[in-house]
Amino acid sequence: MKGIAAVLVAAAIWAAGLFAFADRVDRSTPARAPQPAQGVVALTGAGSNERLSAAMHLLELGLAERMLVSGVNREASREDIRTVSKAARRLYDCCVDLGFEAATTLGNARETAGWTRAMRFHSLIVVTADYHMPRAMLELRATLPDAKLEAYPVATSVVDASRWWRTTRGARLMVVEYTKYLAILTREAVLGLGPKAETEDKAATQDKGARQ
Repeated sequence: MKGIAAVLVAAAIWAAGLFAFADRVDRSTPARAPQPAQGVVALTGAGSNERLSAAMHLLELGLAERMLVSGVNREASREDIRTVSKAARRLYDCCVDLGFEAATTLGNARETAGWTRAMRFHSLIVVTADYHMPRAMLELRATLPDAKLEAYPVATSVVDASRWWRTTRGARLMVVEYTKYLAILTREAVLGLGPKAETEDKAATQDKGARQ
């Protein structure tokens, strides 16, 4: 009985977290433009058309100097991306870079980090789907701890964050995204323990040596 009760409690906590996560996603879409930054990065994936158009619009408004599209399909041409993003050719040709290496969100973060350092940028506007933004920001902050990152989540046709439970596709996507988000939180928590524990051990050894 105690085992069943523990499982039920854990399930209730997980479900409460899922609904809190979904509510956060629903409330995240910005009502105004972000603060200017040196670069803007669009992370590709489901609903890429909306993501690319939104990022390109920010570049056109002069809110960033340069744009990276991370995780571009290797079969897509530069012209394909220009068409999807609805970009003016002059601005696109001079100021948009394409990254073809990333295949996952972690890959997006690493590709973005490499580009950011190559450009010597210290501030970025991050554009991706609203449901994807929490996980993307975790990965980006881990790879770019010293950069100023501003999230610009975009509502997409893939899922309606305010009614995600009404369709099988929406429910599946939100559950999967929440689960992946929890996995990254756990990973970062575990990694965070390593350096701290190592520092504490070193300090304890030094203290012991001083006393001797």
